Amino acid sequence: MAHTHSTDVLIAGAGPVGLSAAAELRRNGVCCRLVDRLPARLPYAKAVGIQPRTLELWDRMGLARTVLEAALAMRGQLIYVNGREQARIDLTLPPEVPYGFAALPQYETERILEAYLAGLGTVIERGTELLSFAQDEDGVTARLRTASDSEEEVRARYLIGCDGAHSTVRKGLGLAFEGGAFAEEYLLADVEADWDLPHGYGLRSLHRTDDGATDDLLVCIPLPGAGRYRMSTLVPPELSPRTAEGGPARGEPVTHGLEGGRAPELSHLQAVVDRLAPKAAVLSRMRWSSVFRISHRIVDRYADGRVFVAGDAAHIHPPTGAQGMNTGIQDACNLAWKLALVVRGEAGPALLASYDAERRPVGEEVVGRTVRHATDGIETDPDDPRTLMLHEAQLLVSYRGGPLADKPSGPADAPQPGDRAPDCTGLTTPVATYPLRLLDILRGRTGHVLLLYAADPAALAKAAEAATRAAEQSPVADGSALGTPDAPVREDGLQTVAVLARDATPCAPDILPVPGYRDTKGEFARLYRPDGPTGLLIRPDGQLGARFPLADTAAALSDYRTALSAPA
Repeated sequence: MAHTHSTDVLIAGAGPVGLSAAAELRRNGVCCRLVDRLPARLPYAKAVGIQPRTLELWDRMGLARTVLEAALAMRGQLIYVNGREQARIDLTLPPEVPYGFAALPQYETERILEAYLAGLGTVIERGTELLSFAQDEDGVTARLRTASDSEEEVRARYLIGCDGAHSTVRKGLGLAFEGGAFAEEYLLADVEADWDLPHGYGLRSLHRTDDGATDDLLVCIPLPGAGRYRMSTLVPPELSPRTAEGGPARGEPVTHGLEGGRAPELSHLQAVVDRLAPKAAVLSRMRWSSVFRISHRIVDRYADGRVFVAGDAAHIHPPTGAQGMNTGIQDACNLAWKLALVVRGEAGPALLASYDAERRPVGEEVVGRTVRHATDGIETDPDDPRTLMLHEAQLLVSYRGGPLADKPSGPADAPQPGDRAPDCTGLTTPVATYPLRLLDILRGRTGHVLLLYAADPAALAKAAEAATRAAEQSPVADGSALGTPDAPVREDGLQTVAVLARDATPCAPDILPVPGYRDTKGEFARLYRPDGPTGLLIRPDGQLGARFPLADTAAALSDYRTALSAPA
């Protein structure tokens, strides 16, 4: 056996979730190894939907432009029942949301993330499989089989399982994975169609019997490229080994994901299009096809000691609304900044317990919602259209009431600790001749960002100085996420930005001790609803960490720091 190596974090699985975890860790200066048992990326358009919230996270990483240049804008969905149009859902969001919905084949998403990670000095160790692991008080010892078929022992401080629905990490932890399965089998294919459906719209066409049961369906998601779609439908009888009762043949369990055995042909899909498509179309250029089965399950906990699960290793559900990959990426971003603080000794290990506390309720909600939508259709959702779209965009994810969310402050309808920090536009400086978005100011920053809002430059300067002192003088046993007394404040520790009210002194940004921007259009004030001079702490994952009166800046940072380092 090869000699033992050490790393801060070992990540099993190099899909979009594992790549996102590795990218955020490396961006925060944490060493990690990323292993995947596959020798190369799979050329399949599996997870194709990219939600606006994920694009916001990628924007902060500096990745959004690359994704936008490769992706297709998703504009809506057409719903047909028995040949008649029943609904037209337009994917519209409030104007302050910076990104819309997008579609991109999963292998392209992985390519972009892999190139970004390589730029940070980390490459995927392909053909390397996690065989087993054991953890103790100080770390995790993992056994790997490498591409050369030799075995290697790795010592890591932490292990993250991003290794999919059949996760070795989840099984090794013995986590419960409760849920159910759909008896139906689905055909999934990547094809081109010569119809003239509206550009950027998906299609869901059903046939329902007199008693309301769906006995035939066609779902088409547009992809980049002329006439290209990922299509799915029920598996035709000639391809299904299912029993007459509809259950698995020969007592086999219903598993989740793509199946490698049966390969549907173009003719199978063409027959469904002929029956259900609202317009005649000839299919061509089938890049791949498979049989797909759906389960809906979630683990009983996202972490055990020094080992974590994320993405499909933690939750699986119907692909309705393209929630799965995006939820997993947000799992990874939530966990990575916390791991980075603990690994660097800037927060106590108890911070890591907040990963399960914050993310498992999100996973439970997504599993429940996608099952309802898959069973009854998204058009039956009881939420009003605006709320429904915000849910689908994953912009309503909140950790209010969680271990890191302070008590509410300010107007009840204002963003509160735990909520997503909304973007806004119209922020200006004396030099730039164009307005900026808040995302422009956050882009590239890795740590917490403190926003100080007021009309009085003197109040802003005083609060900025208080924040600097608090970061420099905060003694915490394991260090502080906002700086330590033994070292200068990290460039990525706490970064302070002043936002001046639109009626503030015109030259004020030039005399502030921190970067200053004017809320020229009043958009920041409209969206954040400051109740007088206000401080807002934005976490590295784009959620609000704290909200407080500007005069309480030092005390609020101290309270937040205590929450990061509080005992479990």
